[in-house]
Amino acid sequence: MKRFSALLLLAALAACTSVPEQRLTVPRAPVETKQRIAFASVALREVSLPGYAAGEDIYLSDALGVLRTQPGLFWADDPARAITLELSRHLAQITGARVASEPWPFGGFPEAQVEVRVEEMLAQEGGIFRLAGQYFVSSETGRARAQLFDLSVPVPLDSGATAIAAARGQAVRDLALAIARDGLR
Repeated sequence: MKRFSALLLLAALAACTSVPEQRLTVPRAPVETKQRIAFASVALREVSLPGYAAGEDIYLSDALGVLRTQPGLFWADDPARAITLELSRHLAQITGARVASEPWPFGGFPEAQVEVRVEEMLAQEGGIFRLAGQYFVSSETGRARAQLFDLSVPVPLDSGATAIAAARGQAVRDLALAIARDGLR
């Protein structure tokens, strides 16, 4: 019984000293570029993220490539859902086309489909946020494209988590620009 009481006391102390949970939102990166594309409607499949990036933890990579998190700091939304919606919004703003994430909410079928597979999405110790992977564009007309992307956005050193979130937003916007320019024309 004494042992059980001691465990309860330790658990209570650990709970009292835990870091308070904070949720981090990603600010909207402004879109100033317009790009004409070959399609009037585009469906975006849910973005595929690597395991570490798919969760709510915010990871940083050190000089050796070891990933670590900051205790108590989490993304405000599910990253796959949030990035899919960000890309959809940016593509619509950039292209003027009817763009929506799947399932397609409109009648008929979209003229093109975009699938994004991210292989790396994290802030690196040297002050860079990196977003890399591959996207695919397919259409009923037979136009199909596969393109690699490797985007970097500077993060001011010692600037904190909000700068990482802003860099993520800019990287997703830059990916939408690349998809519109190189994949949907």
